[in-house]
Amino acid sequence: MAKLGVNIDHVATLRQARGTVYPSVLEAALICERAGAAGITVHLREDRRHIQDADVYVLKQGLSIPLNLEMAVAEEIVGIALDLRPAEVCLVPEKRQELTTEGGLDAAGTVHTLGPVVEQLRDAGIIVSLFVDPEEPQLDAALQVGAPVIELHTGTFCDAQGAAAEAELARLIRASEYAQEHGLQVNAGHGIHMGNITDIMRIPHLDTLNIGHSIIARAVFVGLEAAVTEMREAIEGVGKS
Repeated sequence: MAKLGVNIDHVATLRQARGTVYPSVLEAALICERAGAAGITVHLREDRRHIQDADVYVLKQGLSIPLNLEMAVAEEIVGIALDLRPAEVCLVPEKRQELTTEGGLDAAGTVHTLGPVVEQLRDAGIIVSLFVDPEEPQLDAALQVGAPVIELHTGTFCDAQGAAAEAELARLIRASEYAQEHGLQVNAGHGIHMGNITDIMRIPHLDTLNIGHSIIARAVFVGLEAAVTEMREAIEGVGKS
């Protein structure tokens, strides 16, 4: 049964839009925890557009469920991660001009850069995940640098339609099978919502689905606890069918 990790970046986006102290990311995280989320994800971006340094420390101290820190391979952010020691970090690509993370990390092309960072994080007792496209060279790179977890980028599938969507879903399925055969834990995330969760659950061997924007958007209408519960129950319902 796949678990639900909730990304609460966009709670901080609302706060930063007006420069207020509300809404509280910790309060949001605790509501998600109460609704059955298995973990909380936040992305501490280099430009600090939403989540701030203080947020990650407050979350680490206040949560009873694991904190997953999404981050670029940047010296400053690596230093914060080593000091914070969240349960897990997910290394992602990052561009200043992008609205959200666009595509997976080029692990295959940056093995020599990634290797020492993964080693540092693992030596600190942190589980390391790589956010990658569903391509065998990227999975091989995760194995090469010693990252035990991969998070498959589902955004291309979620944005596609018809035959293109089916082809991308087939790629995700093949990648998950390959990862599992080689001993990698398989997570997935990006673009997932209630309208595509049934198809996403066709991907085998999923450990955790990290979902953010669609849950926070849904919460505008039904409340955060209900939005998390709705998604969790959808995942569990498809998993049992």
